[in-house]
Amino acid sequence: MAFISGKRIIILGSPGSGKSTLARALREKTGLELFHLDQIWWKPDRTHITREAFDDRLRQILAGDAWMIDGDFSRTYEVRFAACDTVIFLDMSEETCMRGIRERVGKVREDIPWIAERLDPELEREVRTYHLENRPRILELMEKYPVRRLIFRTREQAEAWISALPPLESPERL
Repeated sequence: MAFISGKRIIILGSPGSGKSTLARALREKTGLELFHLDQIWWKPDRTHITREAFDDRLRQILAGDAWMIDGDFSRTYEVRFAACDTVIFLDMSEETCMRGIRERVGKVREDIPWIAERLDPELEREVRTYHLENRPRILELMEKYPVRRLIFRTREQAEAWISALPPLESPERL
């Protein structure tokens, strides 16, 4: 489990589960280009691009030979599962995810184009309903598609796994 051979990786999980943190660490270990779906969807003024523009950009990314995509965006699960070779699912508890969204208030983040000044009630709702609405669909798609799967249920598991990966030596090792 210490080595990852995927070149088309999606990282899924509830808001606050640690997707972006894991994605950044994995980028350092693999050299894969990282795409944050929130950076594609959202504009700095907290409006977003059109669904069509988002879908076009996602199709462009998925057509590439090697990439890593951080973000849940359940509407796009199926197309991403069909294109990836590896799924990393951060299946964290609601408590862990709530703590995660609280801890990032006021912090600059690479994965979103603004600094959250307070906790967003919509984000809290997403965390509270994730296990009922999104998790079952992810597990279903993991069974449907023949992809490599890594499921972490604690941040410590994810951190131990990423720490065990060898440092980036060359893109060929992927």
